[in-house]
Amino acid sequence: MDSAAAECAGFAETVVFLNYFKGLKDPRQPGKVTYPLEEILILCLLAVLAGAECFTEIALFGATKLALLRRFRPFKDGTPAHDHLGDILATLDADQFQRCFVAWVAGVTGVPPGVIAIDGKTVRRSGRKQGAKAAIHMVSTFAARQRLVLGQVKVAEKSNEIVAIPKLLNMLAIEGAIITIDAMGCQRDIAQKVIDKKADYVLALKGNQGSLLDDVELFVNEQRAKGFADTKISQDTTVDGDHGRIETRTTTVIHDVGWLQERHNWPGLKAVVVVDSIREASGKIERETRLYVTSLVMLAVLLGPIVRSHWAIENSLHWVMDMLFRDDECRVRTDHAPANFTTIKHMALNLLRRPAGKQSMRGKRKSASWDDEFLVSLLTG
Repeated sequence: MDSAAAECAGFAETVVFLNYFKGLKDPRQPGKVTYPLEEILILCLLAVLAGAECFTEIALFGATKLALLRRFRPFKDGTPAHDHLGDILATLDADQFQRCFVAWVAGVTGVPPGVIAIDGKTVRRSGRKQGAKAAIHMVSTFAARQRLVLGQVKVAEKSNEIVAIPKLLNMLAIEGAIITIDAMGCQRDIAQKVIDKKADYVLALKGNQGSLLDDVELFVNEQRAKGFADTKISQDTTVDGDHGRIETRTTTVIHDVGWLQERHNWPGLKAVVVVDSIREASGKIERETRLYVTSLVMLAVLLGPIVRSHWAIENSLHWVMDMLFRDDECRVRTDHAPANFTTIKHMALNLLRRPAGKQSMRGKRKSASWDDEFLVSLLTG
C-alpha cells in the first residue's frame, strides 16, 4: 500500500515491508480469521522493537497500544491474546516466512558489498526435556560492513549446518560478495555453490577435511621451516591492543597452490591463508594458528581484514541477540514459532540498525518503548 492508498484508507502510516510478505500463506481456515495476518506481523514487529520478548508481552503491547496500531491497520477486533499469537506463529510456514524476509532485505539493500558471514546459533531454551525435543539451531547470513541480517534458515532435526547452508545460499543474491564460513561449512559442495553464484569464499579449514587439512599443514610447516623460500607468498602483520590485551596477528597467504589442486581439485581454490596470532594478557601468552582456503586472488594485507570480518556475526549478531533480545532466555517452543519469532527479531534488529547517530542499540530500543513517534519512524522511515 503506497502513501496515497494509505491516506484514502484512513491510515496515517505506510508499511512498506508488508509488500514483501503479501505471498505469505495464512495457515488459518479462510472465513474464520479474526485477526488478519498483516496485523499480526505489524503487532509483533512493533512490540519486539519496543522491548517485547515473548508472546505475553506482545499481547500486552497490543492491548496497551491499540490506538497506535490503528495508525497502520484497522485492528477492528483489537489484538489477540498471547496463546492465540503463539498458535498463529507456530503454524506459519517458517521457510516461506524466511524467504519473504530475504526478499525484504534484498529489496532494501540489494547485494551488500564486502563480507557476508554465515554462522549458526542455537536458541537454547527452545527445546523441551519432555518428549526430548531439541532446541532449534538457526543458520544466519550477516553483512559484516552494514551489520544487517540477510537471511536465516532453521536446521532440520537430525540434520546439521552442512545441509542448511546450501539451502540458505539458494535463497540469497550474493554475486560479487565474499562468503566467510567457519570449519563446519568447509565442504566441497558449499564451495562449488558459492562459485556457481558468482561469489568468492574464505572457509576455515579444520579436521572435517582430513586429507586436505593434513596436506596443507604439512606444506605450511615445511615451508615455515624454510622461511617460505620455495613458494610464493604475501604477508602482513597487525598489532591490536584493547582492555589490557595485546594481540599480534600475522597473515600469510600462500598463492602457489597448483600442487594442492592437483591432489584435491577443490572448487575455485586460489590460495591458502595462515593466520598466526599471539595474545598477551595478564602476563600470559597464548598462541594460535588458523588455516583457511579461499577463491580470492588477493594479498595478505587485504585478506587479513576479510578473515577478521567474519567475527562480526558473533559480536554484532549472536551477542546482540542474546544481550539485547534475550534470545537464550526465550521459551517459545511450539512447532514453527521459535524459528518465526527469531525471524521477527532479526527484522527488528535490522530496523534498529538504520537510524544514524550515536545512540546505542539498547538506547534505540528504550526510545522505541517510550516514544511512539520514534517507534513509528523505525517501521516507516
